[in-house]
Amino acid sequence: MAKFMDVHDGFYGVSAQQLQDAHNADLAIENDEGVHFVSAWMDPEAGKVFCLATGPSREAVMRIHERAGHPTPNVYALSVEV
Repeated sequence: MAKFMDVHDGFYGVSAQQLQDAHNADLAIENDEGVHFVSAWMDPEAGKVFCLATGPSREAVMRIHERAGHPTPNVYALSVEV
């Protein structure tokens, strides 16, 4: 399974619980696309959220995020790991 990192903008003033709720929304439907969201991190000062996922394609990750209510075009394939 391929690995992907995505970046969401505009998450200013978001609490840890709100981040958990958004992550849970992804987890609830991730199997529909064969995706698994491993973890999510937030930098509230920068308004950024970062998600690590595995799945069949960048597009599959994007579709789950869109359906869960927090779309992003910034999904990157992690093809090199050390």
